[in-house]
Amino acid sequence: MTSRQYIDVHIIQTVPPANLNRDDQGNPKEAHFGGTRRSRVSSQAWKRATRLHFAERVPEQDLGTRTKRVAGKLAERVADIAEVDPPTATRLAGALLAPLKITAGKKEGDTAYLFFYGRRQLDAVAALVRDRAAELAALDDDALAEEIGQMPVRETFRTGHPIDVALFGRMVADIPALNVDAAVQVAHALSTHTTELEFDYFTAVDDENEKEETGAGMIGTIGFNSATLYRYATVGMHQLVDNLSDEKVAIDAVAEFVTSFARSMPTGY
Repeated sequence: MTSRQYIDVHIIQTVPPANLNRDDQGNPKEAHFGGTRRSRVSSQAWKRATRLHFAERVPEQDLGTRTKRVAGKLAERVADIAEVDPPTATRLAGALLAPLKITAGKKEGDTAYLFFYGRRQLDAVAALVRDRAAELAALDDDALAEEIGQMPVRETFRTGHPIDVALFGRMVADIPALNVDAAVQVAHALSTHTTELEFDYFTAVDDENEKEETGAGMIGTIGFNSATLYRYATVGMHQLVDNLSDEKVAIDAVAEFVTSFARSMPTGY
C-alpha cells in the first residue's frame, strides 16, 4: 500500500452521571474549550479501555502486554520453552535482554519504563535459546554475552507485532531502533456542551453496629458529571499495513479497533 489512506472515526456518546477519568483530586477531568468548561476523558484512558476490550475478542497470544517486568516474564517463557530451572532461565533471560540495552529500574528485575511487546515476540526470543540452553548456561558471563549477542533479539522485537502494538505504537526513548510508529491517533473526548462538576454525598452503614450505636460507618463525597461526548480517532491504514506487513491482517486489525473503540468504556480507576 503506497498511498496514504486514513479512516476517521466520529462518535457522539451520551454518558449518564459518572466519573470515567479522574484527575489528581479524584474528580472527573475537564477542559476549557470554545469559551466554556467541558467534560473531558483523556485519549490515554480510552486507548487503555480499547485495549482491554481487545482482550475480550482477540486470543491472548495475539495481544501485546505492557510491563516493567519484562525480564521476569521472559524468564518464565525461557523456563517453559527451553525446559530449564528458574535460576538458569533468569540468567539466560537477562543475557537475552542485554542487547536491547533497556535501562534497569529502581526495583530489582524491573525496567525503568513500561515495555510494550507481543506475547508471540517474547516466545520467539525465548525460542532462540531452546536448543542450546544447557550449552549456554555452562558458559561464563562474557562468553554467554558474546553468544547471545549474535542472536537476532532486536530483530525479533522489530517484527511480528500484535495488533495493539501495531495500532498504538511503542516508544523506547533510549533505543530508537525498537520504536514503532503508531497507526492510530485518539483525541481527548470532550462534551458538546458546558458541564458542571457535581458531588455525590454518600454514607455506608456498619452492619455489625449495636442498636445503641448511631452514625454511619463511613461518610464521603465523590465528584461526577454527565455529558454527551464527542469522540474522535483516526487510523493511518498505510502505517498499519507497514507495521503488520500484511494488508489483510491490517484490515482485520482496523475492524477490531473500530469495534473496540466504539464499545469500550473507561472505568474511572
